[in-house]
Amino acid sequence: MSRFEPWSEERTVEIVADHKGLEGPLMPILHALQEAFGHVPEEATPVLARELNLSRAEVHGVITFYHDFRHQLPGKHILKLCRAEACQSMGCEKLVERAESRLGVECGNTTPDGRVTFEAVYCLGLCATAPSAMIDGRIVGRVDANRLDQLLKEAQS
Repeated sequence: MSRFEPWSEERTVEIVADHKGLEGPLMPILHALQEAFGHVPEEATPVLARELNLSRAEVHGVITFYHDFRHQLPGKHILKLCRAEACQSMGCEKLVERAESRLGVECGNTTPDGRVTFEAVYCLGLCATAPSAMIDGRIVGRVDANRLDQLLKEAQS
């Protein structure tokens, strides 16, 4: 059973109504949609445009500009590796290659069995303990090959 509810226009309108009074409500609405549905469904774009009096292009532009918004349901576990400058200087690209090899998917994808979504993130705020990762919302610093293997094992269980 999925931990996310199925998309519906009615629920989308409810989420918009809950956030519409905020200044610049689109970003909080997109985050709330992703929290509810696991991703920002393409079908939500015209609803958001209508409800917020924006063009579909404006809504689509925001959704596609930010890497954090998913366009498909994620796997059971979400592994993110930081690819910002501090983590790059400490070898994160080797970790990305290792994770891609072990998972059998490129960064930005979900394993065929739906167990792990592997994503890049561009700063977790742990620059002093780079490279860093996040697994299912839990931040991990000082990730090396062994620690990455532990995280992958955890995500694949």
